Amino acid sequence: MSSPWRLEAGALIALALPMIAGNIAWAGIAATDLLLLGRLGAGAVASGALAINLFNALLIFGMGLVTAASPLIASERGRHRHSVRDVRKTVHQTLRAATLFTLPAWALLWNSEAILLLMGQEPDLARQAGSLMHGLQWALLPFLGFTTLRNFISALERPVWGLVIMICAIPFNILAGWTLIFGHFGFPAWGLFGAGIASTLSSTFLFLGLLSVILLNRNFRRYRLLGRFWTRDRERHRAVWTLGLPIAITLGFETTVFNASAFLMGLIDRDSLAAHAVAIQIAAMIFMVPMGIGQAATIRVGIAYGRRDSHAIARAGWLALAVGTGFALAAAGLLISIPRTLVSAFLDLGDPANARSAALAVHFLAIAALFQLGDAAQAVSAGMLRGLQDTKVPMICALFGYWVVGLGVGVLLAFPMGLNGVGIWLGLASGLGVVALLLVGRWWARERLSLLPLPR
Repeated sequence: MSSPWRLEAGALIALALPMIAGNIAWAGIAATDLLLLGRLGAGAVASGALAINLFNALLIFGMGLVTAASPLIASERGRHRHSVRDVRKTVHQTLRAATLFTLPAWALLWNSEAILLLMGQEPDLARQAGSLMHGLQWALLPFLGFTTLRNFISALERPVWGLVIMICAIPFNILAGWTLIFGHFGFPAWGLFGAGIASTLSSTFLFLGLLSVILLNRNFRRYRLLGRFWTRDRERHRAVWTLGLPIAITLGFETTVFNASAFLMGLIDRDSLAAHAVAIQIAAMIFMVPMGIGQAATIRVGIAYGRRDSHAIARAGWLALAVGTGFALAAAGLLISIPRTLVSAFLDLGDPANARSAALAVHFLAIAALFQLGDAAQAVSAGMLRGLQDTKVPMICALFGYWVVGLGVGVLLAFPMGLNGVGIWLGLASGLGVVALLLVGRWWARERLSLLPLPR
């Protein structure tokens, strides 16, 4: 391997590892919320799942919007290595965009009970979900603020502090939930509402914790992020929306097709739904790795894009794709070799009542092994294209791949052809494969065919 490739590999891995660990820590915070709700009973878990799914739909959309900060800052650093003012303006306008998105989202979430009733949910579950949401919805803005700041320090290639704050938030979240849900240290037992408030406090902890680091750490202090915060910059604000909105919609397409697959599983039978929930949770944890590599690729490609260095762009992109697909092959081997061991973390394999769900989950994981390559390739190549500030065409690719191919093939195989849950998972695999091919093809065209419009 030549020296530039070796240097790029080191920079990519140093950037990706903390981002991967941060993604896993974020999943850990969500897991602790479910564990605490589980102590309130099955009804609390069911109503909590309704509220959390509704909240997460808007949260993921907002996270896509603020993801625009990463390629914009990375490109600016590529143009001017020691740029301060323009980087600060990008952070300010991203936070402003997050606020504008959050205000109508809060109004929508405040009426969660009515929305869930319109969706045909049981009145009692809808009422409890609404109670949780009245505490949870306020977490949206601070979490998007934290995500923006995490994107800022990651684009500066110093992502470790985001991981540190995320890890510190896990025990804080557990303590806050235990205190407010069950009533300790003199607080009343607020139940589901307390769970929502605890999540809001944890999100606020994340935002204020990372903001404190940025204000005190000498590597970040020079950007003076609180300086001239209210100054308007219409052009940069428009750039955030132009780049971020397609990312948000793309993530929405991906998230909702997996939500739709769960709904389709429910139409088959309860065992299929349970097996799907287990298999998708395992696949989601594995996905944290290519997701982190894709986030790192956005920054490395973005810096090279800002420098107008076509060789560095190609090197950063292809290397990230090679690392991501290499991991995917290893993950596929794991899913094929020890599927029952993985399933046993979620289901008691010794309980005869779980036998059919466990067997189905093993079948689903075999298909998940097949689509690991496509899943990793689409995640990493999407990140590479974001580094080129190319987000509109990938959005169209996601719509076609997930909703036309993935859902269409899944429904056809599951119901008319009688493959049931296996058919739905084969549909998901088909959709991910098509999106991966389209995005890698888009990257190849941009990189090989000189379709790289240079930044201004």
